[in-house]
Amino acid sequence: MPERYIGLMSGTSADGIDAVIAEFTDDRLSGLLGSLHHDYPDALRRRLIEVSVEQPAITLSEFAALDAAIGDAFAAAARNLIRDSDVDPASITAIGSHGQTLFHDGPNALTLQMGDANRIAAATGISTISDFRRLDMALGGQGAPLAPAFHQALFAHATESRCALNLGGIANITTLPAGGRGSVIGYDTGPANGLMDEWMLRCTGQPFDDKGAFAASGEPDEALIAALLADPYFALPAPKSTGRDYFRLDWALQRYPAMLDMAAADVQASLAQVTVRSVADSIRRTMPDAARLIVCGGGSRNAELLRLLGEALPGVAVDTSTMHGLAPEWIEAAAFAWLAMRRMNGQPGNLPSVTGARRAVALGAVLLAPR
Repeated sequence: MPERYIGLMSGTSADGIDAVIAEFTDDRLSGLLGSLHHDYPDALRRRLIEVSVEQPAITLSEFAALDAAIGDAFAAAARNLIRDSDVDPASITAIGSHGQTLFHDGPNALTLQMGDANRIAAATGISTISDFRRLDMALGGQGAPLAPAFHQALFAHATESRCALNLGGIANITTLPAGGRGSVIGYDTGPANGLMDEWMLRCTGQPFDDKGAFAASGEPDEALIAALLADPYFALPAPKSTGRDYFRLDWALQRYPAMLDMAAADVQASLAQVTVRSVADSIRRTMPDAARLIVCGGGSRNAELLRLLGEALPGVAVDTSTMHGLAPEWIEAAAFAWLAMRRMNGQPGNLPSVTGARRAVALGAVLLAPR
């Protein structure tokens, strides 16, 4: 009998909430019954980025108010999704809500996702699962990335070796050995949209580089690229995870102050190359026999990044996940619907080969629907 779950996700770009109703048959995704993107109110998005990137002092009162406001935004996304999809809420087993990450320090087992799940359950009348990362961390893992287990379920059944690449605020890869043989490895490779978005906002006032056109208009600067790629994070072995609180614009300015004297488009072109080269180096190091790269996340809409990835990985076919059955913008929301399904069925959601946890466990705290 098919099971239905809602997945809610907002990535480190904090551009809003992706929501899906996913149907699963025998533990496998059989389709999406609805999907939508719910924008954060402008003032809330600006504050979320400020808090997560700059980490200013914040009062306990504002902290609690942010948690409530994010929870209300997630609840609104779920309610709008149900309304627009014409799916009976009673047919939905549970909601998997990732929340909004404001801080993540995997090596020190510290992470913070906000968005009060009580408000989601109260607004929808549906059991809600949240707090997916901290049990993995309590078992010695980094709590991230969590999508590789879902990437394995979606994409691993092939005769070729593949990598899945999520381009969010941070980039992460998943290695998928041919035929499902061998361990899946996944980790954060470094910055992606977050760093480029910060530069765009600073120098143009625009929140992102539409299709990568601004980067394509510039010339990359090898000295800037080398200075950023010299950061020790890139040479660390897996498991590893990071966040926008580390790979922020201040990080780049500290490593190469002269970037402020460069043409803005040249800086953007250089930041795009930092993302591409750190991804390509990771793939060559971790899965040298990769035949295909499956790209998902918001960065899949950046045509310049995809072009540069094709140049950096000769002989590797570069696709978006649309070619494999699921549009890139819904992958992560579907992953948290899948994780919720796994939690309700008592099945593991993490991959110790990815996070470094001592064992595989069902993830997430279950808040049963209010009666």
